Amino acid sequence: MLKFVIDEDMPRSTAGTLKAKGFEALDVRDCGLRGQSDEEVFKFAQREKAIILTGDMGFANLLRYPIGSHVGIVIAHFPNEISTSELTGQIIKAFINLTETDFSGNLIILEPGRIRIRRKSV
Repeated sequence: MLKFVIDEDMPRSTAGTLKAKGFEALDVRDCGLRGQSDEEVFKFAQREKAIILTGDMGFANLLRYPIGSHVGIVIAHFPNEISTSELTGQIIKAFINLTETDFSGNLIILEPGRIRIRRKSV
């Protein structure tokens, strides 16, 4: 089962929605990480063997977070005007079409109607 660490820039309901769809999910706000740096969130996710789900494009920095050096990073890059329910719906729709291999060590960027995956070298 895939496990996610939800960054604090995501809607509060995201973890609950993922859990309802059969995923494991930890919200950083429930883990004592509110206001912590990206590096602290990253370290926590690696200790938990979890994929980071965030809206923070800073996690797309391949020099700081090289492909294959982490469990996985998913960036939900959507307009600020999108509703919470639409955002979580788009995330769930994308996750249903992805396999564990798609997540493993890779960077996934979700955008309206589009999924981009930067894969680790094999």
